[in-house]
Amino acid sequence: MRPTKPIFYLFIFFSCFFLESQEHPPIQVYTPADYKAENQNWSISQSKEKYIYAANNKGLLEFNGAKWMLYTSLNQSTVRSVEVIDNTIYTGSYREFGYWNRNNYGKLDYTSLSKNLNISFLDDEEIWKIISIDDFILFQSLSRIYVFNKKDQNYSIIETNSTIYKMFKVNESIYFQSVKDGVYEIVNGKSKLISNNRILNENLIVNIFYHNGHILFQTEDNGFYLIENNGFKKWDISANNVLSKIRIYSSIQLKDKSFLLGSISNGIIHLTPQGDINYQIDQTNGLSNNTVLSVFEDIENNIWLGLENGINCINIKSPFRIYEDQQGNVGSVNASINFNGYLYLGTNQGLFYKPMDSNTDEFRLIEGTQGAVWCLTTIENTLFCGHNSGTFIVEGQEAKLAIDTQGTWGIKKIDGKDDLLLQGNYNGLNIIEKVNGKWQLKNRINGFDISSRYFEMTNKTEVIVSHEYKGVFRIKLEDDLKKAITVVQDTSVSKGAKSSLIKYQGIILYAYDEGVFKYDTTEQRFIKDTIYSKLFNKEDFTSGKLVVDAESDKLWSFSNYNVSYVSPRKLSNIPNINEISLPSSLRNDVSGYENITNVKDNLYLYGTSHGYILIDLDKMVSKPFEVNITSISISTYKHGYKFNLIDKSLTGDFKSNENNIEFEFSTPEFEKYNIPEYQFKLNGIYEEWSQWSTNSNALFENLPYGNYTFYVKSRLGNQISENTERYEFTIERPWYISNLAIVGYILFILLFSLLMHNIYKQYYKRQREKLLHKTQRELELKELENKEQLMRFNNDKLRQDIENKNRELDNSTMSLIKKNEFLNTIKKELQKTRDDKNLKQVIRIIDKNLNNTDDWHAFEEAFNNADKDFLKKIKTHHPSLTSNDLRLCAYLRLNLSSKEIAPLLNISARSVEVKRYRLRKKMNLEHDASLTDYILKI
Repeated sequence: MRPTKPIFYLFIFFSCFFLESQEHPPIQVYTPADYKAENQNWSISQSKEKYIYAANNKGLLEFNGAKWMLYTSLNQSTVRSVEVIDNTIYTGSYREFGYWNRNNYGKLDYTSLSKNLNISFLDDEEIWKIISIDDFILFQSLSRIYVFNKKDQNYSIIETNSTIYKMFKVNESIYFQSVKDGVYEIVNGKSKLISNNRILNENLIVNIFYHNGHILFQTEDNGFYLIENNGFKKWDISANNVLSKIRIYSSIQLKDKSFLLGSISNGIIHLTPQGDINYQIDQTNGLSNNTVLSVFEDIENNIWLGLENGINCINIKSPFRIYEDQQGNVGSVNASINFNGYLYLGTNQGLFYKPMDSNTDEFRLIEGTQGAVWCLTTIENTLFCGHNSGTFIVEGQEAKLAIDTQGTWGIKKIDGKDDLLLQGNYNGLNIIEKVNGKWQLKNRINGFDISSRYFEMTNKTEVIVSHEYKGVFRIKLEDDLKKAITVVQDTSVSKGAKSSLIKYQGIILYAYDEGVFKYDTTEQRFIKDTIYSKLFNKEDFTSGKLVVDAESDKLWSFSNYNVSYVSPRKLSNIPNINEISLPSSLRNDVSGYENITNVKDNLYLYGTSHGYILIDLDKMVSKPFEVNITSISISTYKHGYKFNLIDKSLTGDFKSNENNIEFEFSTPEFEKYNIPEYQFKLNGIYEEWSQWSTNSNALFENLPYGNYTFYVKSRLGNQISENTERYEFTIERPWYISNLAIVGYILFILLFSLLMHNIYKQYYKRQREKLLHKTQRELELKELENKEQLMRFNNDKLRQDIENKNRELDNSTMSLIKKNEFLNTIKKELQKTRDDKNLKQVIRIIDKNLNNTDDWHAFEEAFNNADKDFLKKIKTHHPSLTSNDLRLCAYLRLNLSSKEIAPLLNISARSVEVKRYRLRKKMNLEHDASLTDYILKI
């Protein structure tokens, strides 16, 4: 039984209202400012290398995943259609159609097919649709269809008596609608009328599909019709009443047999294969414009929309679904939970709910819960709501304030005490108890009043509390849990902003920017865990918040680029760390208040600052991808900073002043939350890989001459590209150190040396002549001087001969001294036999020779020749000295010892010492002064 029209219209009204805030796939918006062209985009296609092409009012747009490029049409007109066929891009515009091919420099070059075929267009004719079938390409305008034979390079024209609204390809057949004339099929290059039924004549056909064994005709204003029993019948689907009130301009049947419809003013509608509305997205919940001019599904099932104002990409197969609170009625989601068939959201504005499996019902506020919700916890099938006003117990669509202690951060079980719970509040810790089936406040724990957002129990009477600005505290409680016995601040870890403390698999973990630390109950200190610390590094740190999902036993963390979770391995004790690419810039969360909840199966709800993101882990499928070098350009500073494109397929040989080189690269992936990051290096100067970055270009300036190889790779999330692109190039040596220049330098040096040699040779020749003349004039004087010099030489020789003779005399004198020593020795030996009279005579002879004054005079003469001034000088200094004193001085001058002097004076060594002593007194020498040193210095 069908509902009456008023009730049904009311249903439609509320359905559209609910759809404004429904969950929808991620949408990537590209505005005219992004692609630097005009607003309207009439057609979209994709190449095998995954590049996106759009027909824009200003020309052909190309998007490689990192950068948009605009190519203006031949006649500067609007490009109305684009189709990539065998990696050749065909476009149609005002009285023009042709194709684009990529040149060696990575840019597109245009070839006018219509000009090559000498086609004569009608006035104001534009090409609105391009379709390829077999060896033919069809170009459709509003008046004609041009059939181009690629094999024979000729064409034919299909004309009608009416306007050709649109052309369609269904399976391997081509259809077109002639307005108010019917639908035709092109058979063997000719048009054949299929049907001129009143429905086709009175409606504009948006598209034709083959679906479930039927041909479906989709109209602009009246939905779908199918051919049945040689007649037209409306396709009876639940979406008909909505479609009858919306004008559809473009549509497509997706690969999963569902339908995506683009409207004139209501955005897009997604229909299931059965014709039910799956979701509707318009400008209020994500699109940049409500007028959809074209719809396209790419290789990876992303939906591209050419809009009246911009281009949008919808990741329809994404593991993410977005709920955006556009009106601000819900607020920032701090907590969520699936409980007893309801999905609850705890936000900064209160507690909201809706039926769990409904995508049309709006979230509603539970009365009395206005204000910030901090946690949603289920304990023994009771849902507790930690609220700014206290603790609520939630039952269905109602909530009752059970404990009015302000600011409940969290609620935990106490082991072994089922009727007691530990509660963290703004004012510290509280105990709540269950009395007669109702939860109520039992007592506040005295002795600790620090706000307890993060707390865990190590045993029945010990609690660890973390405060991000005050640190971590260990609190020992009394057995009745009423008072803190001791409060000790833990010094094994530092306090840290956006830190957290949780219990995972029975272990207490503390996380902040230095890593994740686990609590050792034996040593009562925190120790860094090397495995869990891999959840984030200091460079990517945004928050130390950790979230435990007890149902799936997962530990979640959040960093600058990823949301990560730890899951236990089945065959190993080492946990597995998984990363989900979800950058903080797109999450729009509140740092430090991140939250994620398992709502069912492998579906998780991640709270954001204006709604939430649903993450389906079952749809997290890794797919291969590649990185491409899209452009290489060089530049010099001469005449300005000018770029010159390089053929990337060849090895580059650049001049020395072309030493500024820029690489552009891309990974053609279009998921909103899967942002490509790039890493590169330049062997030859920068041997280390750069840091990962979202920048899709690398500029190297003022490179020295040499050989280089550029490498680049990309990653999506934690997955690395299959390939590493490379490009080799060489920068020539500067002209001044080139081989030719070096040869020139050598020749210059040789010529310069030869020239200088001749110059100096002539110079020295002149100088030699001058010197010769001067020498001749001075020769006589020189001869005289030489004679005089010869005389001086002779005199010197004579003096030298005298000195030699003196030395010889000195030597002979010393011989005499030795002789005396010898005679004294003989004398001593002879004196031992005094009885012999003959020996006495010999002794007298020896004494006579020892006291021979002739020896002294000879010695004195020789001594004066060797040191002629000594005796005079010492006599001058000491006039009182006797001849014997002078004789002793002479011996001391020769540095003779007392033992050596004794035989010369024919006295004993003791007597010599006495003489030395007397000599010192005559010379008035100090007691510690050396007599020999004094005499040697004179």
